[in-house]
Amino acid sequence: MSAAGRPVSGVLQSLRIDALKARLMGLWPRDASEGGALPVRDWINVTSGSPTRVLAFDQALLCVVVGLLALGVVMVYSASIAMSDNPRFSFYTPTYFLSRHVLSLCIACVAALIVVQVPVSVWEAAAPWIFVAALFLLVVVLIPAVSGQGVKGARRWLPLGFMTFQPSELAKLAMAMYAAGYMVRKMDARENFWQAVLPMAFAVAVVGLLLLAEPDMGAFLVIATIAMGILFLGGVNGRMFLLITAVLIGAFVLMITLSEWRRERIFAYLDPWDEKYTLGKAYQLSHSLIAFGRGEIFGQGLGASVEKLHYLPEAHTDFLLAVIGEELGLVGVACVIVAFFWLSRRLFYIGRQAIALDRVYAGLYAQGIGLWMGGQAFINMGVNLGVLPTKGLTLPLMSYGGSAILMNMIALAIVARVDIENRQLMRGGRA
Repeated sequence: MSAAGRPVSGVLQSLRIDALKARLMGLWPRDASEGGALPVRDWINVTSGSPTRVLAFDQALLCVVVGLLALGVVMVYSASIAMSDNPRFSFYTPTYFLSRHVLSLCIACVAALIVVQVPVSVWEAAAPWIFVAALFLLVVVLIPAVSGQGVKGARRWLPLGFMTFQPSELAKLAMAMYAAGYMVRKMDARENFWQAVLPMAFAVAVVGLLLLAEPDMGAFLVIATIAMGILFLGGVNGRMFLLITAVLIGAFVLMITLSEWRRERIFAYLDPWDEKYTLGKAYQLSHSLIAFGRGEIFGQGLGASVEKLHYLPEAHTDFLLAVIGEELGLVGVACVIVAFFWLSRRLFYIGRQAIALDRVYAGLYAQGIGLWMGGQAFINMGVNLGVLPTKGLTLPLMSYGGSAILMNMIALAIVARVDIENRQLMRGGRA
């Protein structure tokens, strides 16, 4: 008991509230990295001095993720229901892709429920080993005896019997973990190019070479975005960041220049209605644009897409947004865009809270996942709308693909764990 007759725990809780009030009211020094008060004002009622009700987890984040998953299930079924009429898929039932997608989703949800129980400190310690495992799988997938014949000349998948696994999806998660841990370790050397940037650039280059050997330039773009974003958010010198950006842009230009089929894709993207490209490299893009044009404002109605009837290849994976545009119109596409914008912003906010609570690794990791979700969604939408050249990237949480859904859910589960630990700290407990 304290001198005032109150329990010690009550006194400590009161001191914590007073400290937070003082910081929010400017009586304590502000966080220099944020340029303002800690982002915890939603947790304390400054006027009354009493703590507001703190939920155990972010319900809004959960609702948005579940909403995207549910819409994805509906649209994958709609986009794939007619594929059994195609001679290539004549042995499949109309619900084949739906059942496999739901199975993958169930596995991903179970994995997420398990992962969210693991403290972030465990993931921080395991990050280098997860990165090494991702590199190993990226090498293994290039072995013909292991990966088989590949698909359309690409070796990106490892057969696991009941499903196939794409190591590049694990590499995205591993890069977010490794880059966050790397910046924590190099925090004192952020102004030194050779110590802060060069080792990370080497790691990205190794991953890039392995991905381009598959080839999977789309995944390399996402991974480079994650690594560069975490370096920038970690406080790397601005001049060094611009130098790295220039080098990466130069590397991409060089790859396009030296690769004839990549050049053809760029030319097809610039003029998809040219007769030379419409039935060739721009076939997917031209039919995707036709789908959006048919959708207009409110769409043709759920299930009424024509382009999915064997005109638009990969309608249930890379070009799922085009089917959404045709069936649900501009309204449906706008809802998806807003949902991904909100999701990315929320992940950044969770990361900002963690950094303000001196949990730098957790904060940088959460923001890296925000870059992953937002960046990949932006690239997929840009490809579907003809804003970017065609790339083989799925729409996160929505497109058909077992390993992509699994890694998306695991990545978000770890961010949910970051948020839970933030809330535990704000309630006066331990992370």
